[in-house]
Amino acid sequence: MTPNDAPQTFVRPDGSTIAYRRLSGKSPGVVFLTGFKSDMTGSKALVVYELCRQRGQACLLFDYTGHGASSGAFEDGTIGRWADDAMAAFDALTEGPQVLVGSSMGGWIMLLVALARSSRIAALLGIAAAPDFTHDLVLAGLSQSQRRALAANGVLLVPSHYSEEPTPITARLVAEGGSQLVLRRGVLPLEMPVRLLHGQDDSDVPWQTSLRLAAALASADVQVTLLKDGDHRLSRPQDLTVLATQLELLLKHVDHVDSTGAAEHI
Repeated sequence: MTPNDAPQTFVRPDGSTIAYRRLSGKSPGVVFLTGFKSDMTGSKALVVYELCRQRGQACLLFDYTGHGASSGAFEDGTIGRWADDAMAAFDALTEGPQVLVGSSMGGWIMLLVALARSSRIAALLGIAAAPDFTHDLVLAGLSQSQRRALAANGVLLVPSHYSEEPTPITARLVAEGGSQLVLRRGVLPLEMPVRLLHGQDDSDVPWQTSLRLAAALASADVQVTLLKDGDHRLSRPQDLTVLATQLELLLKHVDHVDSTGAAEHI
């Protein structure tokens, strides 16, 4: 990013502020949805932003409340709140069809936004997508003593692979996440092109999650790319090259489908 890309903010009705960076450009736009405790300065977000700049493509990066430069405390957040932030940013800061790119938790948020705004979604690109992780990974991974501590204290500090500081997992996050689950809804009525990237050396989100998601989608145009030695972050130079290539191909594919009139949802 350049110095001219300093974040802007918009104010939500409750007074909270969402920090964002936006590029004007051609359609479809690209919206990047970050992961749990991540923000729009991460390497994958920057690769997406730079690719859009080079292509002259519209692009939006933003931080959920409690993340990055946005207001609020991380511990107050829930999946529903962050999905609501994403939809507020989507509605206020984008126009026309959009390609959603969701990383880890952002892959879950991506699906919730797509289900709520399907008429404006041109395509989806998931990066180690983690739908339903509060139930399938967090809750399922807790011992009985940890569950009791979470219930008693309302928060559990879990060691992090990515920071010296532990990650706070709140009872509110887990409980509210149960109302946002998508892989238990049967077929997800999303008909747009979908690309899913996942590392098979991912110790946080099993790569089989992307296969479950692919099977759950109504779309017939779904491709899963597995990187045998890729970890959860997929932020090595070679991983970022795969991401940029997949997004470039997806944008070209959407342009082609749109020009032939074969995708009426766009």
